[in-house]
Amino acid sequence: MNNTANTTVSGYLIGIDVGTGSARAGLFDLDGHMLASAKQDISLFRDAGAIVEQSSTEIWDAVCAVVREVVSASGVDPAAIIGMGFDATCSLVVLGEGGRPLAVGPSEDENRDIIVWMDHRAVGQAERINALGHDVLRYVGGRISPEMETPKLLWLKENRPKTFDAAWQFFDLADFLTWKATGDMARSTCTVTCKWTYLAHEKRWDPSYFDKIGLGTLASENFARIGTTIVEPGTPLGQGLTQDAAKAMGLLPGTAVAAGMIDAHAGGIGTAGVGGSPENNLAYVFGTSSCTMTSTAEPVFVPGVWGPYYSAMVPGMWLNEGGQSAAGAAIDQLLSFHPAAADAQVKASAHGVPLPVLIADAAAPSAGSASEVVRLALGLHVVPEFLGNRAPFADPHARAVITGLGMDRDLDSLVALYVAGLCGIGYGLRQIIEAQAKAGANVERVVISGGAGQHDLVRQVLADACGKPVVATVSEEPVLLGSAILGAVASGAFADARTAMTNLCRVARTYIPVEGELADIHAKRYATFTAFQDLARASRES
Repeated sequence: MNNTANTTVSGYLIGIDVGTGSARAGLFDLDGHMLASAKQDISLFRDAGAIVEQSSTEIWDAVCAVVREVVSASGVDPAAIIGMGFDATCSLVVLGEGGRPLAVGPSEDENRDIIVWMDHRAVGQAERINALGHDVLRYVGGRISPEMETPKLLWLKENRPKTFDAAWQFFDLADFLTWKATGDMARSTCTVTCKWTYLAHEKRWDPSYFDKIGLGTLASENFARIGTTIVEPGTPLGQGLTQDAAKAMGLLPGTAVAAGMIDAHAGGIGTAGVGGSPENNLAYVFGTSSCTMTSTAEPVFVPGVWGPYYSAMVPGMWLNEGGQSAAGAAIDQLLSFHPAAADAQVKASAHGVPLPVLIADAAAPSAGSASEVVRLALGLHVVPEFLGNRAPFADPHARAVITGLGMDRDLDSLVALYVAGLCGIGYGLRQIIEAQAKAGANVERVVISGGAGQHDLVRQVLADACGKPVVATVSEEPVLLGSAILGAVASGAFADARTAMTNLCRVARTYIPVEGELADIHAKRYATFTAFQDLARASRES
C-alpha cells in the first residue's frame, strides 16, 4: 500500500460541509493544509411537534456560493482543483419527478423539502418499529432512532401519503449533494448503512424489514427510490462535475467528485488516522450534537450504540457510532437559563466570540488551571440530556437533570453552571466508552473535532471527565479535511481513504486526564451522574 500521495498527481482539493446551520467549504493542498475557507448560513424552520425542516434549494445555492468564494479567496486557478468531497447532516431530502422539491410538513411549503436530522416527529414510528424486533435492528444497537430515515419515511407514508407517493427519490442530504453535482444517483455506504438500515456487509437491503414495518412498497419497487447503487465513500461519481454544477461553482466540468459522508463521519475521517491506527482512536465530533465513532476489524455489538456498520467510515472496517442529540446545543440551552446569561452575551458579542468561549476563557484563571475548574462546580450537577439519550440507552424520552442551583445571579455562578454542564458532556462520553469496552471495542484515546470542542479548557475537562487522553489534530477544520480526503481519493491523489487519513491527520496536542484527588472528584461526580439518570428514568411518570 502506498503511504504517500501519488507523486504523479498535483493540485488542490475542496471539502464541503453542510451542517445544521451553515454550508462551508475549505480549499486544501495535498499536504492537508487549508488555504482558504468560506461559510454561508442556511435557514432552519421549526414548528410545533418537534418539526425541524430545511430547503434543499437553499442549501445547494449556498454550497455553490461558498465554493465560488473559497476559490476566489485562495487565488487558486480552478483548473488546478482536482477533486472535491461532500459531507452533510443525516437529513432526509424528498424530491418529486425531475428533482422538484416536495413539502414534508404541515406548512405545505414545497421549499421545505428536508426533514432535518434532529426532527423528532417520528418518535412514535420508531417505537413501533422497535417493538417489532426485526433482526436488522441488531445493526443499530438494538433500537432504531427517530433521527434515522426509516421512521421518518414511515411518518411521511402515514401522515403525508400524497408526498410519499409523489416522491421520485428519497435522499440522505450528502447523497442529494453528490447527485446535484454529478447527476449520479449512487448512495454512499456511509449514509444508507448508518441511517437507512442497508446491510453493507451483505451488500443488500432486507425486504422483510421494510415489509414488516409498513414500508413494503419501497421493497416492491426494488428500492429504486432509496438507492440501488451503493458505493464506498471516496468513490468517484459519474463523470465528475456536470456542466451546470461546474458553472454554478466556478469550477471545471469533469472535476472529480467523491461519494460523500455524514458530517460527523467526515470528522472521523479527518481525525481518526492519527498514529496510523484508526482502531485505537475514538473520533469525537463535538458540535451542535456529539458523535462518537469507533473503528474495529471485526463487528462488535454494543447495546444502545449504533452499528456495527461495515465500511461506513473507514472502508473495510466496522464502525460503532454513539453520541448525543444535544451537546453544544445542550450547553447553549443550559446557559440560557441563568440570570447572568444576558449580560454575559453582550460581553461575548462585544468581543466577537460565542458565549461558551467567553465563559471558558473566564473559568480557568478563576480556578488556577483547566483541570482545577471542576472544583468550581462542586455540589452542582448536570445531566445534559435535553433532547434524549442517543447512547448508550437509545432513549429519546430522556430529559436533562440539573441539581444544586441556588439564588446566585453573578458571572461566577454562570461559570460554575457551564463547568457542570461540560463535565456532564464528558461523563456521557465516558459512559459510551465504558459500554463499548465492555462489549470488546476498546480505545486508547479520543480524537476531537467540531466547533464546540476547540477551546483548550473544553478539551482538558473532557479528558478529565472521560478518563482518556484527548487529542487535537493539526487541522483546525477536520470535518472539511475529511471531505477533502474523500475528494483526494476520488481524484487518484491517494490510493485509498486509509492511506490519505494516515498522511493528512497529524497530532497537534494531547490533553492527559488528571490523576489523584481531582480524578477522585470526577469519579464521584460520574457516579452521581449515573444515579441521577436512573432517578430521572424512574420518576418519568410521576
